[in-house]
Order: sequence, then C-alpha cells, then structure tokens
Amino acid sequence: MTYAGERTIFDADSHLLELPDFLSSHADTRTRRLLPDLGAALVGQFNPGQYDQKQGHAPERVQQLVELGDNLTRGPKWHEALGSFNGPERTQALDLLGFTEQVVFSSFCARLIFDPDNDPRVAYGGAAAHNRAMAEFCSADNRLIGVAMVPLQDADLALKELEHARQLGLGAVWIPSDPPAGRSPGHPDNEAFWATLAEAGLPFILHVGSAPLTIADAWMNDGRPDSISARGGAEVIGSKDLTVIHFAAHQFISAMILDGVLESHPSLKGGVIEIGAGWVPDMLRRLDHAVAIWAKSEPQLARMSRTPSEQAEMQLRFTPYPFEDVAQIVSESSAQLYMFSSDYPHAEGGRDPIGRFLRSTAALSDSDRQCFFADNYAALYPVRRAP
Repeated sequence: MTYAGERTIFDADSHLLELPDFLSSHADTRTRRLLPDLGAALVGQFNPGQYDQKQGHAPERVQQLVELGDNLTRGPKWHEALGSFNGPERTQALDLLGFTEQVVFSSFCARLIFDPDNDPRVAYGGAAAHNRAMAEFCSADNRLIGVAMVPLQDADLALKELEHARQLGLGAVWIPSDPPAGRSPGHPDNEAFWATLAEAGLPFILHVGSAPLTIADAWMNDGRPDSISARGGAEVIGSKDLTVIHFAAHQFISAMILDGVLESHPSLKGGVIEIGAGWVPDMLRRLDHAVAIWAKSEPQLARMSRTPSEQAEMQLRFTPYPFEDVAQIVSESSAQLYMFSSDYPHAEGGRDPIGRFLRSTAALSDSDRQCFFADNYAALYPVRRAP
C-alpha cells in the first residue's frame, strides 16, 4: 500500500534540496565565476553536511528510508529525506508516496536568481544553470514535472531562456512577482512571453520565493529585545511574515487580470503555489468589483468578455496551506481553483498532508474533492502517464 492508497492524487508542490554545487556544476565557464555562493544559503537545518559532494544517500540508508513505506512523510525531512537531492531516489520515494505525478521546485535558488538588482549575466546565467540541473534531476522519471526559473527583467533574454526550458523538457515556468523591469505584467514588452507560454501549454508559476519572504525589519521592531522568531533563512518565516506573504502574488495576479493578459490569452494557465489560498476569494471579489466600477473610465476593462473570477476559474490554480479550511475557501469562491500539495520533503508539509487535507475537505462533495486532489491539477498540467 502506498501513502496515497487507492486515491488518485497529483502533487502540485514538492522540492529538491540543492547541494552547494547545484548551480556551479551546471553553469557554463563564463557564468560560473559570476554566480552567487549557493553554499552560503545552505546553513543551519538546511546544511547538507555529510551529503555534500555525494550523489545520493548510502545504499544502507536508502534501504532504511524505503522501509518506512507508506509512512515516508513521517520520516526525515530536508536533505535527510529519500530522493531529496538524487533523481533515481526520488522515483523510489514517488513509488512509496503513490502520487500519479509530482511537480518539483528547487529550494534555495529563487532569491539568488530573481533579485531584480542582479546583473543580467547572473540572472539568466544562473537560471540556465538551474534549469539544466532541474532537468537532470527529473529525467529519471516521467512522473516528475520539473519547474524552470525565468527572470523577467529583460524581455529578450526571458524569451531565450523560456525556449531553453522548453528544449530541456521542463513542465512549468517559475517567475518573480516583481513588476518586470518597472513594467506591469501586461506591458507590451511582456506580450511575447505570455503568448509563447500559452502556445507551448506551459503554466507560469508564482511560488514562495517569487518575492522576498519577510516584511521589512522595521515591522519587527516591537521594543521587545527578548522576542524570539523563527524567521530567517530559506522558506523560514515568522508570524508577521505569514500575514503578508501573499501580497506580492496578489498584486501580480491582479495586475495581470486588469491588464487583460488572461482575457487576451485564454489558453494561458498559471499556478500560485505555497503562498496559501485564504486570500483568494477576497482578491476575486475585489477584481470583479474593480471591473464593474471602473469599466467606464478604463476602456480595457469594458472589453472583457469574462469577469475576473471567471478568468481565474478557467486559468488559475492555488495551493492552500495544510492548516487552512479548504471547504470554507471553496464555499466563498469555486471548487475549480484549488489543488493538493505535499511540499515533500520540506517540513512545512507536515507529517500527514493527505490526512490534513482530507479533514479540511470533508464538507465538500465527492466531485469537489476529486477536483482538489486530481482534476484541478490536470487542468493546469497536461497529464503525462509514466511509461
């Protein structure tokens, strides 16, 4: 028996755990000397330690992890987990998890590559190295959907790296949620990028890391020097950060819709991953109000044939956090908007993500539950069956 059991489940969010040479070993000679030090980000609980310079876990350790069976998610996290940095091991992990497909993101590269102040040689050279490394990791199993990174500050270089990602066989494109080079997403300079994604059937992705994770330090100055916070490091946030972590994605998606990008490209799809979903119903209500109220003074809004909420239902998908009430979120919006994710092997996914989401979807109909665990994923990604 697998962890998923007899239920068909598509996993919209998992991760590989980079080693220090993840980028440098896949970069061209000219770029390698310019890349930021990935090893500097691998500290504390994220330090690969004994696995640095290794291709995978020792055979006896692999056997111990495989013996966890359908309890794999209750086992070690981060670099200690089965398949955390070795593609063939991930196949073994996926066999135990029982997911039909699994989307794979990197863990530590996002802000190194997406920093808007980066030299283009660093941004796009780093993205190319990342994408080669991701393709190599996912090449072991057709069920693994690797996610490319493509910075957007240079429209021509973004198109070039998008084509590179397509050639590598990667299945989605992770982008930053900053206004590209000071432009709104719907600026004409970005048109070719959206059109190419739509034509290729590749979804764009906003994932945690598409924007800085933490609020400004001034908000943390509460006059209590003995306050303890877990924030700092890759994907580690504090309580105040959680309340605003969706702001950048909210702004980006709102601008895309109001600029008419989704309206103009009805085959363009997008996912907002690991940023929660409780904020989505209110965003869609606000967007519908904005179009209804400002259609007379902003002509592009009057030309929309579908409301923003209709566009989102057809073209966007979101992953709730395990602690959110999915049934409540669905009741305020649409069952077509939300997807299951495990976050394997990150600790944030918890020990039993399926169990938690089964409980938070208990009030949904069987068909709406099917949407959450499988069908909404299939609407975002063309389903590829393993050979």
